[in-house]
Amino acid sequence: MPRRRDPNFSHALDLARLGAESWMVMGLRMAKLAGGGPAAMFEAQRMVAEKSVAALEAQMAAGLAFAQGATHHAVTRSTVAGYRRRVRANRRRLLPKG
Repeated sequence: MPRRRDPNFSHALDLARLGAESWMVMGLRMAKLAGGGPAAMFEAQRMVAEKSVAALEAQMAAGLAFAQGATHHAVTRSTVAGYRRRVRANRRRLLPKG
């Protein structure tokens, strides 16, 4: 008999991963901003723009999913997954090359 996963526990793990990855990106961004110059200015502007777009996309996706009859567990999972994709992409971009 297959084991059923507890959706609340699964959400907690997803959020913990998102928090850990976000913490890393915040540190990398702070280092970039502390360096100053045009790169820091660009990063600050990019950060604000990305947050606005990410929030709008998450709200629209959640609204559409609920309208189509998705469960709140499915909506939560897809919303967190969307944020994790963005955070992971920022981590890869900000990590030093080499």
